Amino acid sequence: MRIADYIQDSIVDGPGLRFTLFTQGCPHRCEGCHNPQTHDFQGGREMSAGEIIKIMLSNPLTDGITLTGGEPFCQPEDCAAIARAAKEHGLNVWAYSGWTFEELMNDDRPAVRELLKLCDVLVDGPFILEQRSLTLKWRGSHNQRVLDVPKSLATGEAVLYNK
Repeated sequence: MRIADYIQDSIVDGPGLRFTLFTQGCPHRCEGCHNPQTHDFQGGREMSAGEIIKIMLSNPLTDGITLTGGEPFCQPEDCAAIARAAKEHGLNVWAYSGWTFEELMNDDRPAVRELLKLCDVLVDGPFILEQRSLTLKWRGSHNQRVLDVPKSLATGEAVLYNK
């Protein structure tokens, strides 16, 4: 898979100590994006999901993982493999996507649905510069939502994360 980078001990990409994977490639190219270097699908570097999983699991203090980008749902097979390994080891899974929950639910690629099902929390929607706020927790603009994915999947509509 193509990645931009990873951070072993993030405290800003969700609760607790997190392994954050920055995927490479993003079709949204939001104006004001804080990771514009991740937009180019040919940028970054190649790493196998196995290599990433080994690094992710190397810190026993890690509470969870965050898949961000770039756009993790552009590489759903590899991201799902990483998320599955995280869940098997008791880690929670967060993902950031420029697509909304509803758009991901309507995506007909099986790997997209699988990755979504493996997520505990989804921060959805494109970053909109005009709606930017530094006071928002875990999101960059007011249009973005922090969603409880299991509850959202159970009801078929977006349910906000309450923790």
